[in-house]
Amino acid sequence: DRRERPLGIRDRLNPPPFRAGAASPMARNVEIKARIESVDSLVPRVAALAGDGPFQIAQDDVFFHCDTGRLKLRMFSESSGELIFYRRPDSAGPKESFYIRSPAPDPASLRQSLGLAYGETGRVTKRRTLYLVGRTRVHLDRVEGLGDFIELEVVLDEGESIDSGTKEAQSLMAALGIGASQLIEGAYVDLFPRPL
Repeated sequence: DRRERPLGIRDRLNPPPFRAGAASPMARNVEIKARIESVDSLVPRVAALAGDGPFQIAQDDVFFHCDTGRLKLRMFSESSGELIFYRRPDSAGPKESFYIRSPAPDPASLRQSLGLAYGETGRVTKRRTLYLVGRTRVHLDRVEGLGDFIELEVVLDEGESIDSGTKEAQSLMAALGIGASQLIEGAYVDLFPRPL
């Protein structure tokens, strides 16, 4: 059955949100993004591999100026969101990503504050279908204004080498028929034309 985003789904796969003064390092994963012909065409293949899902998630991401990585506010609803800082290379293949997630119970007000403080650089709205394949989050994304994509995020344990995560991502790409020519660099927001 198709379920709305459960409250605990991110917590099962991610460490708790960052807290000031915490000694633990940022969370890490290995990820890829790729263009696909359509979400519908991949659903049966992903579902056959998945241990859990699908979960339907509406996401509205607003990006802000940030010189040390990327900073985005992800809004799920008027009363639910996350502020996410992340750092990863803009390369097409599997890459290591470091990230921190902070709950945002009043995302509209936070967006206004961050916009005034740093300035907005872009916005991405999408409908995400999430499946869980082992420790990998498989995102089938319909991105408004861009089309359909798949994103794989292999969650790494603390101190784990990226090699095993890279192999898992590559194995799953092969199982789903995702070729190197479909891979994209950067984030969805980078695919939109920049104003002159």
